[in-house]
Amino acid sequence: MTGDAAGDGGRGGFARASWANVLGNVVKIVAEGAAGLAFGSVALLADAAHSLADLVASVVVLVWGRSAFDEPDTTHPHGHDRIEPLTALFVGAVIALLGLNLLYRSVEGLLTGTDIEFSVLLLVALGFAIVDMYLVYRYTVRINERLQSTALAALAKDCLNDIYTSVAAIVGVLGVLVGYPILDPAAGGLVSLLVVYQGVEIGRENVDYLIGAAPGPEKRGEITDRLRSHPAVEGVHDLTVFYDGTVLEVEVHVEVDGDMPFRDAHDIESELVDQLRGLENVGDAHVHLDPSGIGEWKESADEFGSP
Repeated sequence: MTGDAAGDGGRGGFARASWANVLGNVVKIVAEGAAGLAFGSVALLADAAHSLADLVASVVVLVWGRSAFDEPDTTHPHGHDRIEPLTALFVGAVIALLGLNLLYRSVEGLLTGTDIEFSVLLLVALGFAIVDMYLVYRYTVRINERLQSTALAALAKDCLNDIYTSVAAIVGVLGVLVGYPILDPAAGGLVSLLVVYQGVEIGRENVDYLIGAAPGPEKRGEITDRLRSHPAVEGVHDLTVFYDGTVLEVEVHVEVDGDMPFRDAHDIESELVDQLRGLENVGDAHVHLDPSGIGEWKESADEFGSP
């Protein structure tokens, strides 16, 4: 999450969005589960089961994800930023597993057929579920515009998945109405592939955050340009940029006049750190000053120009 979103305000917004997902899934489970049981709709029961797993993911984000807002302490001196992508990774895994389960059920339905009794109440329940998830989705996205939380972003994508699966269930119910029940598993199969894809994408993105992957060359170029724009900087070498949770850490050696007073060098270092911390997604920066002209650095400034 961004630095200006942390604190009690960020924690409160995160909690409200998480609670909205928890309660939204509870309402959806009750509505679809009751209708599915009453009329024997496998599509609605499967969608309700999908939301049951979503509920578990939402509770995990609510309970665990808020720890990302905790200040650094003796046991976590660099803060708790990695907790957030860890919760998002859990949500992504749940989404992928649910997609595979839905794909299995869809293939099973295509091979063995379905047994469902049509009722307009099935459509009412599905329509209610779609509106419910859309409102939760919009609320989560609005809260996350400021927080930029990967965990909330994963929950928002999961809300969209719920809408897609409910639409697929509507197609199946309408197929029963017009005499084509095969539409139920067929639509479910297409949606399940989308659900699996989104779960894998969420997981891939957050694995990068967890293992400290490096950003693309554009970000390295932006950082180098910002450093070299300072009039006292004569060279840049040994630049390292990596993710610590969802924010970037920068470590770099900068060459300056070796004969300048120590206090001036300290002021330059502070200015460079502040400039780097002002860049988007940069959480912290460590700048080491070296005397220029020695020529022993293994990486020259020219290697890190703009791409």
